[in-house]
Amino acid sequence: MKTLLDSQQLNITLQRLAHELIENHLDFSDTVIIGLQPRGIWLSDKIVSQLKTIIPHATITYGKLDITFYRDDVHQEGALLVPAQTDIPFSVENKKVILIDDVLHTGRTVRAAMDALLDFGRPGNVELLVLIDRHYSRELPIQADYIGMVVDTIISQKVKVNWKEQHKKDEVLLID
Repeated sequence: MKTLLDSQQLNITLQRLAHELIENHLDFSDTVIIGLQPRGIWLSDKIVSQLKTIIPHATITYGKLDITFYRDDVHQEGALLVPAQTDIPFSVENKKVILIDDVLHTGRTVRAAMDALLDFGRPGNVELLVLIDRHYSRELPIQADYIGMVVDTIISQKVKVNWKEQHKKDEVLLID
């Protein structure tokens, strides 16, 4: 097991990502942020909190999207799928949408999220923010617009993002 980002490095990365969003979206008047359930919401909560600290006058429209039944493996035999809650009390029609997830691996989660997103309107633009990009394991042509860290991994390795609210410590680990 190797630590990719410790608590301090993770905090700096979150601040940088928030500033990159501000650079491109200024006051967020035409932008919505959507965290992907289940693990992306830990990151999106922190990004939204950073944004509210940096630009307290801005109104940040924020929602959470569950993609369980949009996944391409939903009908495979195995464990019973338990969906998380979707909380998007707004339309994304013609909005700039920023999807947030913790790790971009194969791209299948993001593909499912884009399918699910269309139930809430047709966005004008969709961007992707990820904390970790495992760019060598992509199965679909999906790329992130905002990246905390790029990690070269082999298929047997896992990237685990821990948050202190859930795991008592903020860190990103590479597990063999």
